[in-house]
Amino acid sequence: MDGTSTRLYPDEHGDPLDGQQPHLRIHAINIFVRDQDQSLRFYLDQLGFNLVGDVRFGSGQRWVAVAPPDGSAVLSLVQPKPDSKAYGLIGRSTQIVFITDDVVAKFREWRKRGVQFLYTPRLKQITYERQPQLPASTDHSHGEHTPIWGGVFTHFKDPDGNSFALVSFDEESRAVEAQRRAVASKLDRERRSAQELEIAKQVQTRLFPQTFPPVSTLDYSGTCIQARQVGGDYYDFLDLGQDRLGLVVGDIAGKGIAAALLMANLQANLRSQCAIAFNQPQRFLQLANRLFYENSPESAYATLFFAEYDDRTRHLRYVNCGHLSALLLRQDGSLERLGSTSTVLGLFKEWDCSTGECPLLCGDTFALYTDGITESFDAGGEEFGEQRLVESLRRHRDQSSSELVASIVNDVRVFSPHEQFDDITLIVAKCR
Repeated sequence: MDGTSTRLYPDEHGDPLDGQQPHLRIHAINIFVRDQDQSLRFYLDQLGFNLVGDVRFGSGQRWVAVAPPDGSAVLSLVQPKPDSKAYGLIGRSTQIVFITDDVVAKFREWRKRGVQFLYTPRLKQITYERQPQLPASTDHSHGEHTPIWGGVFTHFKDPDGNSFALVSFDEESRAVEAQRRAVASKLDRERRSAQELEIAKQVQTRLFPQTFPPVSTLDYSGTCIQARQVGGDYYDFLDLGQDRLGLVVGDIAGKGIAAALLMANLQANLRSQCAIAFNQPQRFLQLANRLFYENSPESAYATLFFAEYDDRTRHLRYVNCGHLSALLLRQDGSLERLGSTSTVLGLFKEWDCSTGECPLLCGDTFALYTDGITESFDAGGEEFGEQRLVESLRRHRDQSSSELVASIVNDVRVFSPHEQFDDITLIVAKCR
């Protein structure tokens, strides 16, 4: 110890550590009982509370907690030892007040379930005396009595004789009802959003390849694992006719619903124009870029890798639109990168590209992927990276394309086992 101290708290009059007001809520209130099981049944079965926790620690001590279905306060059911001071607190008034919008209805409901009430609900009103505006010499002894609040109340006991108040104040009732409606509205919105997202996920899943155009000299497979229910990654297999196969991987800038809509837009543009891809690959992508540019916001863009494979000649022609370099692992173990040949799609109305070409030999393997693979990171923040992807390709290269895709994805997940932050998309093809 060097005699110095570390300040854990902000100045008394300063801002909180995170610049925001700290969250504060009641966590638990102790209720002392003789038998936790008997008490638990009372709160769950007769009052309709929810079980928050039932844990037994290594010391043998048991923690049992319940909470009202519409509230956040937690009641801890504590079973003290008979010779302890806390044991003497059993059977007293807890000073706990439950607020409800309708005391009479709750009274009838709980009484049918066997809850013991001390008396039937009563109406009580508190007022203050408001003096009229009169001259100073006027007698003030007869002012006007104005109600502050009024409400219905009663008291009930649990099996151990602990008593609780059940009240329904006018202002409190309105607050309870407003809170209940707000919670119900929020849950309804969340439910609808979840349903809409599920539908969007099902629709987007159908946008990915459902059939594989037949080719005899190429074994190929692909996958897209979204970080959210929907995402902006895209892959496709296009039948270009005349024994030619189109392989596409794209990555829309952004995430979530917005990226998914743009992905669907790009997919529709590519599929609608792919008839001219065989003879005019540059024109094909120019039209796709023009449509994407016209039908998306100004800041929207996508990286794209488009490859056309000739099944007869085993020849690959490609356009890399600002995307990550494809990896071509030759049968002899050497590695080639198919780098960028043009800029991204969607940012510019006037757009052009150049093509690259390379032959494929029997035993060659190439991979198209998005940054969800290479930018996956471990607990130390280190990325999976291209080099690990290459090593994974080499390690599993004897597997079929579908097995190779699964093995690479598994390697990524082993390296980065925490929550996935970006879509993972991969196409692997093997020349046979």
